[in-house]
Amino acid sequence: MNAKLNAEYVIKGRVERILEDVRSGYIHMDDLMSLISRPIALFSIADILREQECGDTVTYVINRNINFTNICVGNCKFCAFRRNKDSNDAYLLHIDDILDKVEDAVEKNATEICIQGGLHPDLSIEFYSEMLERIKSSFDVHIHAFSPMEILHISRNSGMNVEDVLRELKASGLDSMPGTAAEILNDSLRAVICPKKMKTDEWIRIIKIAHRLNIPTTATMMYGHIEHIYDRIEHILRIREIQRDTRKFTEFVPLKFMRGNNELGKIVKKNVSMFEDAVVHSLARVILHPYIKNIQASWVKLTPEGARNMLFCGANDLGGTLMEENISRLAGASSGEYMPPEHIEHLIKSAGRKPRRRNTLYELL
Repeated sequence: MNAKLNAEYVIKGRVERILEDVRSGYIHMDDLMSLISRPIALFSIADILREQECGDTVTYVINRNINFTNICVGNCKFCAFRRNKDSNDAYLLHIDDILDKVEDAVEKNATEICIQGGLHPDLSIEFYSEMLERIKSSFDVHIHAFSPMEILHISRNSGMNVEDVLRELKASGLDSMPGTAAEILNDSLRAVICPKKMKTDEWIRIIKIAHRLNIPTTATMMYGHIEHIYDRIEHILRIREIQRDTRKFTEFVPLKFMRGNNELGKIVKKNVSMFEDAVVHSLARVILHPYIKNIQASWVKLTPEGARNMLFCGANDLGGTLMEENISRLAGASSGEYMPPEHIEHLIKSAGRKPRRRNTLYELL
């Protein structure tokens, strides 16, 4: 056997061994770095695991996103959405206006309402609880709302501990939470990109409290800014560790950094490539197997065509219809705010997959 054939044999053998380890629930840093250096093998393993977990089904949810205020005391360097309270274009939606948006969504067959907003200096638990109660009293809809950072902000503004805040919000109608505000779970990087935001341990603590109270959450990671590949791996490994304990993450969503109209975008000179998007989504599938079944590709961040391509790199979900989206749009995303169900289904079918509508908890409808 010549040297080239021998090398190919060794590489094939190692890749097969890595796949078997991952299938058995084991992952090693050396193996991850080996796969990163052999991206075709990484993509192939991610696709094999996706097929094993999900078959050819690709899911989506009919939902509406509501950003109820852009007033925020934070100073995240990647945000183009926040405004000071005295800004000309600052806003806070009245609860009646929020109800109008929910009614419109329900008329379009939405099963999920996703609610997030800025960290308003004057809002306490009463506002959030009333919002939830009024939605639930009028509509049979799943409320997916408030990031861990919003929960921490509510607790501070209300003089309550986090657990009591979560208990009250759940009693008022909160069904699940977005695992946003994670950004990248590395405090050295967070000190640069979001210096006022909660530390890594605080994000993990609030997520674990929510899970203990039977409030499921998603998990996210913002990538493509000043982080290194090792930071991404460390972040996903932290998510894996939490999920091994709690089993309450419903999905993992890699979120591509948008460079437009924000301070961090002046430092980061170019967007990551679609190739790098594929590496991130594939790594997520490999690292999180078998603990998190659902890897979502965000069509808002990646473009619909980019999200479609991720279906061959471990992703099995295309997220929601949204109907309204402000945060990514203001940071330069150009894919629009609404993708009708028929367009999502066409996109899925064009990849040779089978579209299925789901609810927030991934129950097929």
